Amino acid sequence: MTAIAEGLTLEEAAVGEFQAGLRGRLVDRIGQTVLTCPTTACFDGLPEAADRVIVGGALRHFGDKYQASKVVDGRRYWRIPVMEGEFLVQEAFGVQRAIGGGNFLILAADQDAALAAAEAAVEVMRKVRGVVLPFPGGIVRAGSKVGAKRYKSMIASTNDAYCPTLRGRTDVTSALPDGVNSVLEIVVDGLDRPAIESALRAGIDAACRPGVVAISAGNYGGKLGKHHFQLHTLLAEAST
Repeated sequence: MTAIAEGLTLEEAAVGEFQAGLRGRLVDRIGQTVLTCPTTACFDGLPEAADRVIVGGALRHFGDKYQASKVVDGRRYWRIPVMEGEFLVQEAFGVQRAIGGGNFLILAADQDAALAAAEAAVEVMRKVRGVVLPFPGGIVRAGSKVGAKRYKSMIASTNDAYCPTLRGRTDVTSALPDGVNSVLEIVVDGLDRPAIESALRAGIDAACRPGVVAISAGNYGGKLGKHHFQLHTLLAEAST
């Protein structure tokens, strides 16, 4: 029999594991990439969330007891001295379950056209509330497929169907139309389905620029989660 912490239901235990894992990721990412970056501060983006995790309260230890705290409107903030000046971070952050992995692919004639379209998409998608583009610059050059053909231990590997340099190989079934020589992907995570749908509509519209041959999406055969975003349906709804 598997033991669960006394007094907790399976659901409560799962929530606890979720919060602990997310807290660790937040502390790592903020500590390594935000605290270290000049002029930054970091604040809770979900102040109304019922579930909260301690982030600034952990990062404060970087201050080696030179840190100081201040409570404003019932919320505690930590001032951590750094060589540039100080890093300000909120003690606790709200967390909630969300949706990850909405995406679309920009199939373009060349790298310049693909990048211009992707940057245009990212600019408008970042204005949609409730979403985040999790990859650097919001753009993915190395889209993946589930698993791998030759390395069975891999959970993901290069999406060979969309790699222009593999077109024509007998062991690759290319999904690229004629004239496509570069593909970039935009991935969007969001607090709820409507937020992701709004971001996808805005991004696709902005990406339709000269040099773009087609817009597609990563299709993983239902293996990557229960939330599926049908691009044709999304755009049809936007036009009605």
